[in-house]
Amino acid sequence: MSILIDKNKCVGCGRCTLVCPGSLIKLDINRRAYIKYPKDCWGCTSCIKECKVYAINFFLGADIGGMGSRVHTEENGDILKWVIESPESGISVINIDRKESNKY
Repeated sequence: MSILIDKNKCVGCGRCTLVCPGSLIKLDINRRAYIKYPKDCWGCTSCIKECKVYAINFFLGADIGGMGSRVHTEENGDILKWVIESPESGISVINIDRKESNKY
């Protein structure tokens, strides 16, 4: 599991560096996020939930059935959208209502 960071989208806010439990994400001299050792990523997805400009994607490799798909999140009020971009089937969206997420 790993993340992909698009430096062209990164605005240098540093939120991802603060939430990474492994302290794996750093800011370069231009304040753009990067991960030096992607294979060390724990796959917690904290960084993608913090990135407000969708510069970070979670890579779903073949080992977990993702076949190269990427995931990022988008917020809309209480709704957290998990956007899955698959090279084979296009874009899928899973909406999670944060008010209902711990209901069961």
